Amino acid sequence: MSNTYFDLPTRLEADYVDIDSDIVMDLRYTNEEYAKLQQQISELKMQYPFIEQVTEGDSEVHLTANEHGVLIHYFRLSRKMEDMERRHIYFRGQTDAAAYLKRINAI
Repeated sequence: MSNTYFDLPTRLEADYVDIDSDIVMDLRYTNEEYAKLQQQISELKMQYPFIEQVTEGDSEVHLTANEHGVLIHYFRLSRKMEDMERRHIYFRGQTDAAAYLKRINAI
């Protein structure tokens, strides 16, 4: 193999958990909207413990109409936050791909 070869797929597979964590931390500290979403979600979970019962529990849960509305709001915030994470991961992937291609002298 040449000195310019860099096995990016293997590195990414081995380091995926750390890369994903870095991306989330980057968003938390550099994106005000993401940080606000994360704070809102955290506050909702503290204020309404039933959210964790619904999302993490394994027993039956009965909700009031108000709790149902809170849960819908929680899911909307979570989806918005996850969309931001996916977008950030996509662009990070593009950056990594360009760096990889440059390193192997493909561009």
